[in-house]
Parts: sequence; structure tokens; C-alpha cells
Amino acid sequence: MIVTVTPNPSLDRSASLPGPIVRGRVHRLEQVSTVAAGKGVNISRALHGAGVPTLAVVPAAEHDPLVVGMNQAGLAHVGVSITEPVRINLTVTEPDGTTTKFNAPGPRLGPAEQQRLEKAVLDAANGAEWVVMTGSLPPGLPDDWYASMVRRLRGTGVRIGVDTSDAPLRALGAALPGAAPDLVKPNSAELAQICGGDGEALEAGAARGEVMPVVERARELVRLGIPTVMVTLGGAGALLVTADAAWHAVAEPVEVRSTVGAGDSSLAGLLIGLTSGAEPPAALRSAVAWGTAAASLPGSTIPLPERADGVSVHVTSL
Repeated sequence: MIVTVTPNPSLDRSASLPGPIVRGRVHRLEQVSTVAAGKGVNISRALHGAGVPTLAVVPAAEHDPLVVGMNQAGLAHVGVSITEPVRINLTVTEPDGTTTKFNAPGPRLGPAEQQRLEKAVLDAANGAEWVVMTGSLPPGLPDDWYASMVRRLRGTGVRIGVDTSDAPLRALGAALPGAAPDLVKPNSAELAQICGGDGEALEAGAARGEVMPVVERARELVRLGIPTVMVTLGGAGALLVTADAAWHAVAEPVEVRSTVGAGDSSLAGLLIGLTSGAEPPAALRSAVAWGTAAASLPGSTIPLPERADGVSVHVTSL
């Protein structure tokens, strides 16, 4: 069982435009859709589609549209009751695949709601193989919430993954090695947030084949106690770095329709590989295939296994 934790889930409203965004103009949206989302929810959707047992933990009232959407999708979940409604995020995609996101801050969680959420996570961890905590934190949760939860989960014996950014990621980095999870999945910008450097320059270098600067920064995290680091690099693929090896995977080019959820699908693909007993290079291949498949789909669509299986990926040992 893979438990996903999304402290700040969302209803993702996606829309496409017939032309590029022009500031100050009125635009007519096309193909508007709304799905239950948030990083962990997206991961659980991918895992569920692949037949991997998963449980999504979210703070949301019983009749919140997020919970209704998860029920409709057949996702097993634990909803922690909160007072305020789940946020709504907007994603607009232009014809060339450029994606612009507008994310709301989310509902404020009070002390009692925070305690209920933490209890739900610890209860769900009992007997699980992985607990993967993801995304931004809602107002009311401290920046070091992930670091604190990693410490508390350590005693359960579960493997722990974290995928976050900005202040919560920096707080996790400051708490290493004492709060080191088993896995992190930063993109290039997030890697720079925790290790320093210029994320855009790192990704641009990787696109030219210069991946070792990214590998060296990922190895800093390994030395600080994180056994497995996967860095996603957009069109330049992804890197998987462990204590004694590193691999780079790149997919054959596809027409990019939307990048929303591509990173979440990549992490789901990695988990699918790892939990099936695949060796790290094969797990990385799965990650890049799933992320690439997601980028080829519109809006927040999460790919099914047959879509990911059709993506050609080349893996190189570094």
C-alpha cells in the first residue's frame, strides 16, 4: 500500500485557449474541466489506474466537491474534516503547450484540524509500504510540518517520500539529516532552493547534456541522509541519484499538451517501479515514461499504463 498525503489539495480547473495569452484582453476558454487534485491525489490517481493499492489522505469535509470527485474516481481515501472548503486552482494552457497556473492559498487549518490530520497520517502509515507527503502547506501549518512528520513516521518502519517546494522544502533541508526521508523528487528549481544555484541554468545545462552539476547537487542530499533523489528536468528527462550510482533518462520527444501533473505522474511511475521490485534504472525509466505520457495529455489528465508503456525512454548510467 502506498499512502499519499496532500495537506493542501485542490479542485483543479483546467482550460485551453485557442491562441496565446494577451494581458488585459478578454479570452474565450475552451475545453474547461474540473478534477479532484493536488500532488498526492494525482499520484494516487496514477497508482490506482495502474492497479497499485493506494490510499489518499486529505483534509476535506465529507461533502466537499474534492471528496465527491475522489469518490467518482474510485479512489480510496481518508478525509479529515475541516471547516473551510478546499481551494480551487486554475490552469490555462496555450496552443503551444505553455501552461500558466493560478493557485489559491488554501483553507486555514486550526490546531485541532492539524492534530486530526497528523493522526490520520500516522494511522494510515500502519502496515503501509510507503507514505508520500506532497505539495504546498495550507495556512495554519508550520513550514517545518513535513520535517516534523518525517521524524514521527520514522518509528512506524514505513518508507517516506517528500515532494514539496519553497519554505517547506527549505525547512526540510535545514532539518537534515535528522529529518531525512527515504526519497525526494525536486525539479531543477526546487533542487536549487535546497542546494543553491540557478534552477533554470541547471535545466538548460541538462538540455545540452551537461547533467553532472545536477548530479553533484543531488549527491549533497544523499550525503545528508536521503538515500534516493530523483530530479525531474522537463524536456531533459530526469536523474536518479543514490549513494553509489546515478542514472539519466530521456524520453523520445512528444507533443506537449499540458505539463500539469507531469511531475506527479513521474513520481507515481518511480513508485510503481520500486514497489514492483524493479532495479533503479528500470524504475527511472518508468518515471520518465509516466511523466512524458502525462505531458502529452490535456489539462490535468493522468495517463493510464498503456499510454506510459508506449513512451520510448533511454537510460544512461553516469
